[in-house]
Amino acid sequence: MPDYGRPLEFGVSTEPLADPPEHAAKIAKAADRSGLDLVGIQDHPYQRRFLDTWTLISTLVPVTENVRFFPDVANLPLRPPAMLAKAAASLDVISGGRVEVGLGAGAFWDAVVGMGGERRSPGEAVRSTEEAIDVMRLVWSGERSLHYDGDFYSLKGMRPGPSPAHGVGIWVGAYGPRMLGLIGRKADGWVPSLGFSPPGRLEDMHKRIDEGAAEAGRDPSEIKRVYNVSGNIGPDGDGLLEGPVGKWVETLSGFVLEGGMDSFIFWPGGDHARQTELFAREVVPAVREAVKGGRS
Repeated sequence: MPDYGRPLEFGVSTEPLADPPEHAAKIAKAADRSGLDLVGIQDHPYQRRFLDTWTLISTLVPVTENVRFFPDVANLPLRPPAMLAKAAASLDVISGGRVEVGLGAGAFWDAVVGMGGERRSPGEAVRSTEEAIDVMRLVWSGERSLHYDGDFYSLKGMRPGPSPAHGVGIWVGAYGPRMLGLIGRKADGWVPSLGFSPPGRLEDMHKRIDEGAAEAGRDPSEIKRVYNVSGNIGPDGDGLLEGPVGKWVETLSGFVLEGGMDSFIFWPGGDHARQTELFAREVVPAVREAVKGGRS
């Protein structure tokens, strides 16, 4: 399995908890203070205990300085892509270029329908996601009057703005073969979770992305590959990512050098703030060194 040689990035996930509402800010500040690159926030608007993800990110931007934020991943059936692109561009301007977009085709369909969204078949999910990527890129293109006529989304003379402060990445969270091919053809990145894409499946999933990239005339190494990984850093543990720093370093560096991934979003167990700081202080630098040595 290839190491695509991409730069490494590391981040943390924080739940958008309504109680206590200050939870996410505590984790975001810890990530920023510790020098992490990214904060990912899941987007499940139908969860009563969760705050709205985009609203929450808008409150985290002013209390941090360097860390970038992204929905991990935005719920497309409940967030029309033109409005999603507008929200992302607005926050990117406000933050000085610190917003990316994780995009999901949808899941938990009963809950989506309960909020007024449409239930989509797997094929419809792929086609609507492809259209959404097209629409979002068009909204960010700088053109003055936008027209788009798709099966799921349309624009009829939209006047977009503002433009993002930087080239916002679109990272798709997906696992099926057609969606992986779409990522290769059109997305800037892939953002799977370890639980749904275990190490034994990575080679085949990378292959499908790479085939899609080749079909579109793209270099597969252009595509960012961000792994959501959950676990606990501590003295012992039996799980893949349960145990001491050395175990984490060996596992994550292996995911890069042998598993084709280049970035990691840590979903911490236990004391989230302490785990975040431990990850940033002890795991991240050691993984960087191990990968540097493995690539030399």
